Amino acid sequence: MVRLAGVSKTFQGRRGPVRALDDMDLEVAEGDFVAVRGPSGSGKSTLLLTIAGMIRPTAGTVTVRGEDLYALSVQGRSRFRAENVGFVFQMFHLVPYLSVLENVILPGRLLSHVGSDGMRTRRQDPRVRALALLERFGLQDRLDHCPAELSTGERQRTAIARALINDPWLLLADEPTGNLDTETGGVVMDCLADLHRAGKTIVLVTHDPAVDRYADRVLLLRSGRLE
Repeated sequence: MVRLAGVSKTFQGRRGPVRALDDMDLEVAEGDFVAVRGPSGSGKSTLLLTIAGMIRPTAGTVTVRGEDLYALSVQGRSRFRAENVGFVFQMFHLVPYLSVLENVILPGRLLSHVGSDGMRTRRQDPRVRALALLERFGLQDRLDHCPAELSTGERQRTAIARALINDPWLLLADEPTGNLDTETGGVVMDCLADLHRAGKTIVLVTHDPAVDRYADRVLLLRSGRLE
Protein backbone atom coordinates (compact mmCIF):
# COMPACT_ATOMS: atom_id res chain seq x y z
CA MET A 1 0.00 0.00 0.00
CA VAL A 2 3.09 2.22 0.28
CA ARG A 3 5.69 1.93 -2.45
CA LEU A 4 8.87 3.92 -2.99
CA ALA A 5 10.67 3.23 -6.26
CA GLY A 6 14.13 4.66 -6.90
CA VAL A 7 13.55 7.51 -4.47
CA SER A 8 16.41 9.93 -3.88
CA LYS A 9 16.42 13.27 -2.10
CA THR A 10 19.30 15.73 -2.31
CA PHE A 11 19.55 18.91 -0.25
CA GLN A 12 21.92 21.77 -0.92
CA GLY A 13 24.23 22.09 2.09
CA ARG A 14 26.84 24.70 2.93
CA ARG A 15 29.60 22.50 1.56
CA GLY A 16 27.67 21.19 -1.41
CA PRO A 17 24.85 18.74 -2.09
CA VAL A 18 23.84 16.26 0.61
CA ARG A 19 21.99 13.10 -0.42
CA ALA A 20 19.51 12.26 2.36
CA LEU A 21 17.87 9.36 0.46
CA ASP A 22 19.82 7.36 -2.09
CA ASP A 23 17.92 5.38 -4.76
CA MET A 24 15.58 3.83 -2.21
CA ASP A 25 13.06 1.07 -2.88
CA LEU A 26 10.55 0.21 -0.15
CA GLU A 27 7.19 -1.54 0.01
CA VAL A 28 4.86 -1.56 3.02
CA ALA A 29 1.74 -3.74 2.95
CA GLU A 30 -1.50 -2.67 4.60
CA GLY A 31 -1.46 -3.81 8.23
CA ASP A 32 2.36 -3.89 8.48
CA PHE A 33 4.31 -2.45 11.40
CA VAL A 34 7.69 -1.43 9.97
CA ALA A 35 10.45 0.05 12.12
CA VAL A 36 13.31 1.84 10.38
CA ARG A 37 16.35 2.23 12.58
CA GLY A 38 19.42 4.31 11.95
CA PRO A 39 21.77 6.85 13.51
CA SER A 40 21.13 10.58 13.52
CA GLY A 41 21.52 12.02 10.04
CA SER A 42 20.84 8.76 8.24
CA GLY A 43 17.71 10.10 6.49
CA LYS A 44 14.99 8.72 8.77
CA SER A 45 12.91 11.88 9.10
CA THR A 46 13.33 12.68 5.40
CA LEU A 47 11.98 9.22 4.60
CA LEU A 48 8.83 9.75 6.68
CA LEU A 49 8.21 13.25 5.34
CA THR A 50 8.58 11.94 1.79
CA ILE A 51 6.04 9.16 2.42
CA ALA A 52 3.68 11.76 3.91
CA GLY A 53 3.85 13.94 0.81
CA MET A 54 5.63 16.77 2.63
CA ILE A 55 9.03 16.64 0.86
CA ARG A 56 9.19 16.12 -2.89
CA PRO A 57 11.92 13.62 -3.84
CA THR A 58 14.63 14.64 -6.26
CA ALA A 59 14.07 11.40 -8.18
CA GLY A 60 11.77 8.38 -8.05
CA THR A 61 8.09 7.87 -7.26
CA VAL A 62 6.07 7.56 -4.06
CA THR A 63 2.80 5.67 -4.40
CA VAL A 64 0.36 5.42 -1.50
CA ARG A 65 -2.78 3.33 -1.95
CA GLY A 66 -2.38 3.55 -5.70
CA GLU A 67 -2.00 7.35 -5.70
CA ASP A 68 1.18 8.87 -7.12
CA LEU A 69 1.60 11.46 -4.38
CA TYR A 70 3.80 13.89 -6.21
CA ALA A 71 1.61 13.88 -9.31
CA LEU A 72 -0.99 15.62 -7.10
CA SER A 73 -1.11 19.36 -6.54
CA VAL A 74 0.01 20.77 -3.19
CA GLN A 75 -3.65 21.09 -2.21
CA GLY A 76 -4.32 17.54 -3.41
CA ARG A 77 -1.48 16.15 -1.30
CA SER A 78 -2.70 18.08 1.74
CA ARG A 79 -6.18 16.67 1.30
CA PHE A 80 -4.88 13.13 0.75
CA ARG A 81 -2.68 13.38 3.85
CA ALA A 82 -5.52 14.73 6.00
CA GLU A 83 -7.78 11.86 5.01
CA ASN A 84 -5.29 8.97 4.98
CA VAL A 85 -2.17 9.71 7.04
CA GLY A 86 -1.54 10.47 10.71
CA PHE A 87 1.88 11.93 11.55
CA VAL A 88 3.46 11.82 15.03
CA PHE A 89 6.29 14.35 15.25
CA GLN A 90 9.36 13.83 17.42
CA MET A 91 8.93 17.22 19.10
CA PHE A 92 5.14 16.83 19.36
CA HIS A 93 4.33 20.23 17.74
CA LEU A 94 1.34 20.81 19.99
CA VAL A 95 -0.13 24.32 19.88
CA PRO A 96 0.99 25.81 23.23
CA TYR A 97 -2.02 28.06 23.82
CA LEU A 98 -4.63 25.37 23.08
CA SER A 99 -5.85 22.79 25.57
CA VAL A 100 -5.25 19.07 25.12
CA LEU A 101 -8.80 18.65 23.79
CA GLU A 102 -8.44 21.59 21.39
CA ASN A 103 -5.10 20.29 20.09
CA VAL A 104 -6.59 16.91 19.29
CA ILE A 105 -9.74 18.36 17.70
CA LEU A 106 -7.84 20.81 15.48
CA PRO A 107 -7.03 18.53 12.48
CA GLY A 108 -10.62 17.29 12.50
CA ARG A 109 -11.89 20.85 12.31
CA LEU A 110 -9.46 21.72 9.53
CA LEU A 111 -10.48 18.76 7.36
CA SER A 112 -13.21 19.96 5.05
CA HIS A 113 -16.43 17.97 4.99
CA VAL A 114 -16.72 18.40 1.24
CA GLY A 115 -15.79 15.24 -0.69
CA SER A 116 -13.89 15.08 -3.96
CA ASP A 117 -17.22 14.99 -5.82
CA GLY A 118 -18.29 18.22 -4.16
CA MET A 119 -20.91 16.50 -1.98
CA ARG A 120 -20.90 17.03 1.76
CA THR A 121 -19.93 13.89 3.66
CA ARG A 122 -21.22 12.86 7.08
CA ARG A 123 -18.47 12.57 9.65
CA GLN A 124 -18.64 12.07 13.37
CA ASP A 125 -18.20 15.29 15.34
CA PRO A 126 -14.43 15.80 15.91
CA ARG A 127 -15.12 16.59 19.58
CA VAL A 128 -16.78 13.20 20.06
CA ARG A 129 -13.88 11.44 18.38
CA ALA A 130 -11.32 13.44 20.38
CA LEU A 131 -12.95 12.64 23.72
CA ALA A 132 -12.98 8.93 22.87
CA LEU A 133 -9.30 8.98 21.84
CA LEU A 134 -8.18 10.88 24.93
CA GLU A 135 -10.01 8.45 27.17
CA ARG A 136 -8.39 5.57 25.28
CA PHE A 137 -4.95 7.02 26.03
CA GLY A 138 -5.71 7.79 29.68
CA LEU A 139 -5.86 11.56 29.23
CA GLN A 140 -9.49 12.15 30.19
CA ASP A 141 -8.33 14.12 33.27
CA ARG A 142 -6.11 16.41 31.20
CA LEU A 143 -8.65 17.79 28.70
CA ASP A 144 -8.35 21.43 29.79
CA HIS A 145 -4.61 21.41 30.42
CA CYS A 146 -2.20 23.19 28.09
CA PRO A 147 0.85 21.28 26.77
CA ALA A 148 3.20 23.00 29.24
CA GLU A 149 1.21 21.45 32.09
CA LEU A 150 1.70 17.90 30.81
CA SER A 151 4.47 15.40 31.36
CA THR A 152 6.56 14.46 28.33
CA GLY A 153 4.75 11.14 28.05
CA GLU A 154 1.37 12.85 28.20
CA ARG A 155 2.42 15.20 25.41
CA GLN A 156 3.42 12.25 23.25
CA ARG A 157 0.12 10.47 23.88
CA THR A 158 -1.72 13.70 23.04
CA ALA A 159 0.25 13.91 19.80
CA ILE A 160 -0.72 10.32 18.93
CA ALA A 161 -4.38 11.06 19.67
CA ARG A 162 -4.21 14.11 17.40
CA ALA A 163 -2.67 12.01 14.61
CA LEU A 164 -5.63 9.62 14.85
CA ILE A 165 -8.45 12.18 14.90
CA ASN A 166 -9.34 11.68 11.21
CA ASP A 167 -9.06 7.87 11.52
CA PRO A 168 -6.11 7.48 9.11
CA TRP A 169 -5.21 4.00 7.90
CA LEU A 170 -1.47 4.89 7.87
CA LEU A 171 0.39 6.17 10.93
CA LEU A 172 3.89 7.64 10.55
CA ALA A 173 5.88 8.13 13.76
CA ASP A 174 9.17 10.04 13.98
CA GLU A 175 11.23 8.94 17.02
CA PRO A 176 8.14 8.54 19.25
CA THR A 177 10.29 7.41 22.21
CA GLY A 178 13.24 9.70 21.53
CA ASN A 179 12.40 12.21 24.28
CA LEU A 180 11.07 9.70 26.81
CA ASP A 181 12.52 7.65 29.62
CA THR A 182 12.48 3.85 29.26
CA GLU A 183 9.27 3.28 31.24
CA THR A 184 7.30 6.04 29.50
CA GLY A 185 8.68 4.96 26.14
CA GLY A 186 7.32 1.48 26.81
CA VAL A 187 3.85 2.93 27.53
CA VAL A 188 3.90 4.83 24.22
CA MET A 189 5.06 1.75 22.29
CA ASP A 190 2.30 -0.30 23.91
CA CYS A 191 -0.17 2.30 22.60
CA LEU A 192 1.24 1.93 19.09
CA ALA A 193 1.16 -1.87 19.36
CA ASP A 194 -2.54 -1.68 20.30
CA LEU A 195 -3.20 0.48 17.24
CA HIS A 196 -1.37 -2.03 15.06
CA ARG A 197 -3.47 -4.89 16.43
CA ALA A 198 -6.56 -2.80 15.65
CA GLY A 199 -5.52 -2.71 11.98
CA LYS A 200 -3.42 0.42 11.56
CA THR A 201 -0.45 0.36 9.20
CA ILE A 202 2.55 1.88 11.00
CA VAL A 203 5.93 3.09 9.76
CA LEU A 204 8.13 4.22 12.62
CA VAL A 205 11.66 5.62 12.49
CA THR A 206 13.93 5.48 15.49
CA HIS A 207 17.46 5.00 16.77
CA ASP A 208 16.16 2.92 19.70
CA PRO A 209 16.67 -0.88 19.35
CA ALA A 210 14.06 -1.46 22.09
CA VAL A 211 11.29 -0.90 19.52
CA ASP A 212 12.37 -3.92 17.47
CA ARG A 213 10.17 -6.35 19.38
CA TYR A 214 7.03 -4.40 18.48
CA ALA A 215 7.56 -4.42 14.70
CA ASP A 216 6.81 -6.98 12.00
CA ARG A 217 9.92 -5.85 10.13
CA VAL A 218 13.01 -3.90 11.16
CA LEU A 219 15.04 -2.13 8.46
CA LEU A 220 18.39 -0.41 8.91
CA LEU A 221 18.99 2.96 7.26
CA ARG A 222 22.52 4.25 6.78
CA SER A 223 23.53 7.25 4.69
CA GLY A 224 20.19 7.26 2.89
CA ARG A 225 20.28 3.58 1.96
CA LEU A 226 18.26 0.71 3.42
CA GLU A 227 20.23 -2.32 4.55
